[in-house]
Amino acid sequence: MSSSNQGRIGVLLVNLGTPDSPQTPDVRRYLNEFLTDGRVVDMPAAIRYPLFRGLVVPLRAPKSAKIYQQLWTERGSPLLFHGLDLKQKVQDQLGADYLVAFGMRYQNPSIESALQELRDAAVRRIIVLPLFPQYASASTGSVQEKVMDLVSKWWIVPNISFISNFVDEPGFIETFAALGRAEMAKHDYDHFVFSYHGIPERHVLKGSHNGHCKLGSCCASYNKNNRYCYRAQCFETSRQLGKALGLAPEQYTTTFQSRLQSRLRDPWLQPYTDEVIKEYPAKGIKSVLAFSPAFVADCLETTIEVGEEFKELFEEAGGQHWQLVPSLNSNPQWVEAVAGMLRRN
Repeated sequence: MSSSNQGRIGVLLVNLGTPDSPQTPDVRRYLNEFLTDGRVVDMPAAIRYPLFRGLVVPLRAPKSAKIYQQLWTERGSPLLFHGLDLKQKVQDQLGADYLVAFGMRYQNPSIESALQELRDAAVRRIIVLPLFPQYASASTGSVQEKVMDLVSKWWIVPNISFISNFVDEPGFIETFAALGRAEMAKHDYDHFVFSYHGIPERHVLKGSHNGHCKLGSCCASYNKNNRYCYRAQCFETSRQLGKALGLAPEQYTTTFQSRLQSRLRDPWLQPYTDEVIKEYPAKGIKSVLAFSPAFVADCLETTIEVGEEFKELFEEAGGQHWQLVPSLNSNPQWVEAVAGMLRRN
């Protein structure tokens, strides 16, 4: 039976989100939605909402707006336009049997609008691909919860499946490795840093399977007991990338960035990237190639934090050369990898 009779397969690509503009009111709206998500900040709602909407966000929004203004381009937010480019190119790869939609967990285009697009097209099933390589409750889990909440209100619910991570997906690893090799061909590097977005240690421990996670050597291998442990997934991606780049384990370091400072001083996953790189020059490491393998599109955390802020920290400590490997964006090799994951699903 032809696809026109059966209906197309719907695909929902989702990334985290971005303000509608780099102006303070739009940044405030984005932060209010993001930081009051109970999977991001796992405090009771009675504490979370007044704390973040009444204190944290009003103080943070003007500062964040200035950073977003540095990031903004003629096409707008990189996270948005790279996502839209990826959507179109994946659609072209998959062809007429599929309908690809794109949404953001926070702000616009919303997951709700993307799902409505698929619903209006009467797709026969939906594959949801959150664009986060490593599963975390605060990212992939939040997307899954939002999708299920919205679809639960539909009278007719189609078959829905989720791709929960792609930690060791060959196309994902090889595209990042190819981008890394291109930078390595231009310069000799003393060391390589794989910097991932941090999460509180308690998030890892809350999701531990039968108490397996000890925040230590338990992440030395990737197996059924830690397949959804964010920390273990990050270390596995590093191992896969290191192997693809021909690096020995001592040539690279896995670190964690973007920790949210808390009055509770809860520890986040360590080692912290900003602290590690300041020690490198004294150890004779003067040239570093940095990767951000928790992100598949250039954004504030890659372009500004790793590309500019960490470069400044490294050079202030005596480093001579810091280079960020660009993200996957809509690289043709990455487009093929995404299309392959969807076909196999």
